[in-house]
Amino acid sequence: MSRRPCSGFTLLEVLVALAVLALTLAAVIKAAGDYTGNQAHLRDRTLATWVARNALVQQQLENAWPRVGELKGSVEMAEREWRWLAIVTQTEEEELRRLDVEVRPFDDDEAEPLAVLSGFLWQPD
Repeated sequence: MSRRPCSGFTLLEVLVALAVLALTLAAVIKAAGDYTGNQAHLRDRTLATWVARNALVQQQLENAWPRVGELKGSVEMAEREWRWLAIVTQTEEEELRRLDVEVRPFDDDEAEPLAVLSGFLWQPD
């Protein structure tokens, strides 16, 4: 009887294949984690922009003439608290004031604003 040589993978080949698979899976998991973190950040920035727009439009609709300085407020949106700060400055035009609205998460006053929006108010008649 003749003996056929064994055909198959050696232990070294199997270990190399497992190492390549482990590296590939690690890269895929890291990419998925980065994607998820980026999506959460984009969601927060979008919500903060909506809060800033709402704060600016609210000031425009009140038809009031805010004094130069700061206006502060907080609001809940998407089951989360947000804090906004509107900095009112006088423009060169006497009847026009500029509002710069900054929005941060309610629990993090030291963080950079997630959204900054500028608008203008005319002096009401």
